[in-house]
Amino acid sequence: MMQMDLASFKPGSPREPKSDRFALETSALIRPTGFREYDARWWFGRPDDGKAPELNLMGVQALGMGLGTFIRRSGAGPDIVTGHDFRSYSLAIKLALASGLMAAGARVRDIGLALSPMAYFAQFALDVPSVAMVTASHNENGWTGVKMGTARPLTFGPDEMAELKRIVLEADFDLAGGGSYEFVPDFRQRYIDDLTRGKRIARKLKVVVACGNGTAGAFAPQVLERIGCEVIPLDCELDHSFPRYNPNPEDLAMLHAIREKVLESGADVGLGFDGDGDRCGVIDNEGREIFADKVGVMLARDLSALHPQSVFVVDVKSTGLFAADPVLKANGARADYWKTGHSYIKRRVAELGAIAGFEKSGHFFFNPPLGRGYDDGLITAIVVCEMLDRNPDSSMAELYRALPVTWGSPTMSPHCGDEVKYAVVERVLERFRTMQRDGLPIAGQRIADLVTVNGVRVVIEDGTWGLVRASSNKPELVVVVESPVSEAQQRAMFAAVDRVLREHAEVGPYNQTF
Repeated sequence: MMQMDLASFKPGSPREPKSDRFALETSALIRPTGFREYDARWWFGRPDDGKAPELNLMGVQALGMGLGTFIRRSGAGPDIVTGHDFRSYSLAIKLALASGLMAAGARVRDIGLALSPMAYFAQFALDVPSVAMVTASHNENGWTGVKMGTARPLTFGPDEMAELKRIVLEADFDLAGGGSYEFVPDFRQRYIDDLTRGKRIARKLKVVVACGNGTAGAFAPQVLERIGCEVIPLDCELDHSFPRYNPNPEDLAMLHAIREKVLESGADVGLGFDGDGDRCGVIDNEGREIFADKVGVMLARDLSALHPQSVFVVDVKSTGLFAADPVLKANGARADYWKTGHSYIKRRVAELGAIAGFEKSGHFFFNPPLGRGYDDGLITAIVVCEMLDRNPDSSMAELYRALPVTWGSPTMSPHCGDEVKYAVVERVLERFRTMQRDGLPIAGQRIADLVTVNGVRVVIEDGTWGLVRASSNKPELVVVVESPVSEAQQRAMFAAVDRVLREHAEVGPYNQTF
């Protein structure tokens, strides 16, 4: 039975791997901050990047032993699905994880190279309760991570992640042995068949399909061709160096590339997928980048007409139109604003029996009859195409222009260390509370409301708002602003929020602004 001394290797110690390669090969490295709110993310490293890794393969093995221990103790049973995204190191990480799982008695069903939603689908198709998908999602090359769950279609939340962290860091393993490994062949085709069964659009749609050279390139073009679209592929070749841009449909670089291809080809819509295929971004036929929350409003209008009195769950980064839109009100739709994060929204959608959940990041969750409750960027793409099919006389741009006008920002992320980011957000919240109490203006107006379900969303009298929260998966804060009044008021809100952030030396530069 394998014994591991997890305390023998600590980041920042004299034995850090840049100075002691032997230690990196002979003891487990697993940085505690990699256990995040609802999944795990670590910097695994790139050759000669000069940065100390936060995780090694022995650390991954320890994670597997901890997860195998956790699922047994939780009563979920020993069976678990695994898969991995397309990065140069993901297969090795998955196999190290599987060895740890088997040491703890798990029966591993490996579906191979996969999208995260393909792994979630496998939980249903293979009748396996638990999942461990090796992916860093949209994070830059060099990151890795694991998305986990034991109660389909849900994934771990803070309580499960805290207990898993404790088990791993304390080496509190139940190494019962008796585990097994089985590779499941041809599962990609089974997943694609399930996605497209009974799906066929009558409208002839020309669709740019952009994958940023990530894993979705092996799936998205075929799925959209199957439902009747003419597909124009963009960066669909698998290349784990991500040569043009990161596969992230929130990043402006990817959105701009899709826009150029849409305009060049005369496409009806552009669809962009992130690194593990659970998110989808949209560009309209005029090359306009439609932020995912506005896409959600468009889909909510369409779905609430088919399903009156619908409930939609949306994250706190999302537009205020979910509550204010007159069409949604006329259809009897109700919006529930909730915590940002795929696990939070997924769980809330299940709790409320909502027909769908939307995140500004592009995670969309569809309950039956549209989906099984988990986030799948390909299901989102199909639902967008079906919306266009039901509106044959309207372009994507015309459907977008039918929405009430608001001025919203992209998601902007200033650097802030994992060890301090939550404390910084608490101090920012207290600063806004003091300003509200003292009647001090923001962007020229009094604070009307502070929404604190996740970070702080400060709302002023004219409905303009700004959000500050801690990123759940990177050493960053998250900032979003929106105004229903004017672009000038949007910019004034951003300036006001940024001034408060600059009171804290821990807050660094933004990854992007508008």
